[in-house]
Amino acid sequence: MANHKSAKKRIRRNESFEAINRDRRSRIRTFIKKVEMAIAKGDEGAARDALKMAQPEMHRGVTKGIFHKNTMSRKLSRLSARIKALAA
Repeated sequence: MANHKSAKKRIRRNESFEAINRDRRSRIRTFIKKVEMAIAKGDEGAARDALKMAQPEMHRGVTKGIFHKNTMSRKLSRLSARIKALAA
């Protein structure tokens, strides 16, 4: 357990940031699932709309340091490729 006042404050701050990051991570994963569900249904229009909604959230997760840049780039690329495959 922390003994210094500053260390105790740091623990409190870490708990609050952890909660915020957990919510953000969950929100991003929900957006991704919506895109995947639309792809699974075969609805290209809904999948495109869901991806447009998900993309800013995914990038925001990168800027906030929740996900790595390459991870989100890979996920976006694969989702968009799957949507393109629906059109073909």
